[in-house]
Amino acid sequence: MKWTDSQQIAEALFDIHPDIDPKTIRFTDLMAWVMALKGFNDAPEHCGEKILEAIQLAWIDEAD
Repeated sequence: MKWTDSQQIAEALFDIHPDIDPKTIRFTDLMAWVMALKGFNDAPEHCGEKILEAIQLAWIDEAD
């Protein structure tokens, strides 16, 4: 997975953290959790606020 795979990342985060409300997560935590995902292979410098926002929105959709 790469940073741009926001839907796939959101699905994985939902599976791993089903009790977390994605609306309340800090971007620093979100970034760390994404980088810890099995199968994630991208550099931290390729990530930015817009990417984290897209992941968060996809996770919110997944949780609803």
